[in-house]
Amino acid sequence: MKLLRTYLFLSLVSLLFSCKESPKHVSGVFDTPGAPTGMDLDVIQMNGELIVVAMYGSDTYFEYYGEGYGKQYLIASQYAKSIGCAMRIDVMPDSVSMMQRLSNGEADIALFADADRWQVRSDAPLLAESVHQWVDDNRKNFEAMTTIRVSDEHGRVYTPRRRSYSPMLNASAGQISRYDHLFRHYASQCGWDWRLLAAQAYQESAFDADAVSYMGALGLMQLMPRTAASMGVSVSQAFNPETNLSGAVRYISKLNSHYSSIADPGERINFVLAAYNGGEGHIDDARRLAAKLGHNPDRWTQSVDQVVLHLSEPRYFNDPVVKRGYMRGSETYNYVYSIRDRWEQYKRAVGH
Repeated sequence: MKLLRTYLFLSLVSLLFSCKESPKHVSGVFDTPGAPTGMDLDVIQMNGELIVVAMYGSDTYFEYYGEGYGKQYLIASQYAKSIGCAMRIDVMPDSVSMMQRLSNGEADIALFADADRWQVRSDAPLLAESVHQWVDDNRKNFEAMTTIRVSDEHGRVYTPRRRSYSPMLNASAGQISRYDHLFRHYASQCGWDWRLLAAQAYQESAFDADAVSYMGALGLMQLMPRTAASMGVSVSQAFNPETNLSGAVRYISKLNSHYSSIADPGERINFVLAAYNGGEGHIDDARRLAAKLGHNPDRWTQSVDQVVLHLSEPRYFNDPVVKRGYMRGSETYNYVYSIRDRWEQYKRAVGH
């Protein structure tokens, strides 16, 4: 291990003195001592798969509604495409495990969160040269590579956009938004108070039916493309307020069924909201971990919510009962309580 650290340190010093500039996301490629495998660039391309190892993190890799995200993950995905390969990412609990994978020849590239450099096995000089050249040629495009774009069935591309409208259109008239008639109509289909649905819509899009989030969520209720498709809503249809809302309500009903074992209706609402924002897989992780830690997995406040808050920390998301890994828990925590607070405001301002 001491020799390995010395080797990496000398590689870093050499790189720092040889580079003329430091790129924004990937500042270098390092050869890592590894067992000879013969898996250099030509063999990798023949097999059609580039194996990448990383730890969970906001800049490396995380899952959101079953999709892979993270700046370095997205950039590495583009490199894999450039050499005609699919990319497989294996998530490791720590850097030692990552280095072991490289040294055993079980991975091609390692992505690290604490410093922008990729590491490549020493027995893959063609791969290292290819990555070096690709990084140099594409450094200026890294921001574009990490900007989520959504394409519809007609080939139109949507990038992040959002306008904000007032949370209350006309207080004296008891009108929350111009979509109140839709909220009233569709709320009954999922058994919710229509003012709760309105509060969620405001949290999602600020009542902008054309909104696209930086994660690719669409329309009034910010449906993710994969979720929208599973609810029968295409990308182009997602910007129709009624179609978007009807798809969202079908999804809320699905989540209501998923959490039907939670007897308290108010608590079930909390879990549905949390899963709508963070994904039911992550919330199920939090419930399992809460139970393991001696908390009530059917109670949100001062129980599962606290676990969700900590799912961005390695000692929590690396627990064996956590299947989906890293989660931006503070976003989901604030999402639930912001909607609950606004719902109370709407109930005081607007009657049934």
